[in-house]
Amino acid sequence: MRIAVTTPTGNVGRHVVPMLVRAGVRPLVLARDPERLDASLRSAIDVATVDQRDADAVAAATKDVDALFWVDPTTGSGDPLHDYDLATAAVARAVRENDIARTVFQSSVGAEKRHGAGEIDGLAGTEEALDALGASVTHLRCGFFYSNLLLQLEAIRAGEIPVILPTDLPMSWVAPRDIAEVAATRLLNAEWSGRHVQAVHGPTDLSWAQAAAIVSEAVGREVRVRRISDDSMRQLLLDTGMTEKSVESVLGMSTGLREDFVPEQERSVQSTTATTLAAWAHETLRPLVS
Repeated sequence: MRIAVTTPTGNVGRHVVPMLVRAGVRPLVLARDPERLDASLRSAIDVATVDQRDADAVAAATKDVDALFWVDPTTGSGDPLHDYDLATAAVARAVRENDIARTVFQSSVGAEKRHGAGEIDGLAGTEEALDALGASVTHLRCGFFYSNLLLQLEAIRAGEIPVILPTDLPMSWVAPRDIAEVAATRLLNAEWSGRHVQAVHGPTDLSWAQAAAIVSEAVGREVRVRRISDDSMRQLLLDTGMTEKSVESVLGMSTGLREDFVPEQERSVQSTTATTLAAWAHETLRPLVS
């Protein structure tokens, strides 16, 4: 079985690759910067230097691939949705031309809206492009990554995280490693076909207020959340040097899901994963904050 993995050093991909190796697979990893790969894995994997927005390179690298784990790469430009369009065109061409049997796509809760959810709209576009091929695909609709808190280290150290969602609004939170486990098992299972949506909701829904209480206990200092206006958050992001398009893409991921949004898939045994925010925060966040 030939399995290709994109973003192999990302939050999820860096777990998927060793999981496949432990399962006895020699994965092909598509990396823009192979030097960032874990040196201990190099003898157990094949590497293709590929920019995922380069459709020619992606198609060439994935020839003879049986299964593909596709993650739209983090955008670094001032126009994120344009970057998503390029990545979408690349994966759609690769799946079509190489007749890839199974694709596992890392999507997000909110992609089911299709429009009006900021950067998540880019993931929705990838879902639609893969669906239009009639290929076998599983869309992993993931909750809010615990690792997003790593972007808030300074705020956590200061004791207050600004948010634009209602602080009592519950949403799914999930560990990236748990997403990787779902992705790896899906990639290794050759018995499925057709289109599937697999939610990855984490162990329980949490509000920002509940998450702050868990983080406070884990890091040993009080951390609060404070709801601020959309305009205030917009200015905070602009002050960091982000472009207007990037800011609106980030804001939309919250504003698009805060009014009467219900995920397409309810929480179930299939969508519930094990790692708690408390466990992740003790292991990953505490050493960085202390």
